[in-house]
Amino acid sequence: MHLDVQDLRNFYYRSTLGRAAQTHVRRELRALWPEAKGQTVVGFGFAVPLLRPYLAEAKRVVGLMPGPQGVMPWPAGMANVSVLCEETVWPLETGHVDKLVVLHGLETSDYPSDLLQECFRVLGPGGKVVFVVPHRSGLWSRSDRTPFGWGRPYSLSQLEAQLKRHSFLPERSVQALFQPPSHRRFWRKTGPFWEKLGARLGMVMSGGVLIVEASKRVHLPSGPGEPVRRRAGLKVLEGLTAPAAEPARRVFGIRPGSCGRRG
Repeated sequence: MHLDVQDLRNFYYRSTLGRAAQTHVRRELRALWPEAKGQTVVGFGFAVPLLRPYLAEAKRVVGLMPGPQGVMPWPAGMANVSVLCEETVWPLETGHVDKLVVLHGLETSDYPSDLLQECFRVLGPGGKVVFVVPHRSGLWSRSDRTPFGWGRPYSLSQLEAQLKRHSFLPERSVQALFQPPSHRRFWRKTGPFWEKLGARLGMVMSGGVLIVEASKRVHLPSGPGEPVRRRAGLKVLEGLTAPAAEPARRVFGIRPGSCGRRG
């Protein structure tokens, strides 16, 4: 079940909690991908809040928004790069995306397997994808006051297993949003403190979201085909490995199996 684009816009751009979430998640993404010079960067779901740092340096930035969610123009004050698309059929050429960000796309999808196949299709050789999903053991997935309280939350092992089944290789993972998902002023003022504490005590504290980076894994072809046989090569030295008794039989007329006497 996808959220409405108006609700997502209001959360990320018009609420203090949403702007804090945008800041901390984008900071973790920039730590994973510090630059994208000359590359094609695509976001799916409602990933546009995370893509702004790449507008100046990337070759192309595209924000894909699924039909059940709706679309809004983005970025404000610049040429629009957001596109309304089918959830599992994207208007992108195969193998032309260098970096892909999925936010509020996988956990809310009605067809997660088909969605992952489409992610795999558009990524080019060496392409990377980052999935931002609600953390099953975090506080944010337990509150429907934020977009991370909707859809299917994941544990790290669950998400990695699903990615491997669709030919992705998980490489790095981090957590974010250790602060409580509350709009109260006290929690908003102490938010940076909780984020720093969670970064140090990640093994003890659970963040509200999981951020997992994976790469496209391409297998060697294993389908039916005609095997290629190598030729044996030169046979000049083949005689050197023959048994020594065989030439003697030919010279003295000894037949195989005889005792060497004539009747």
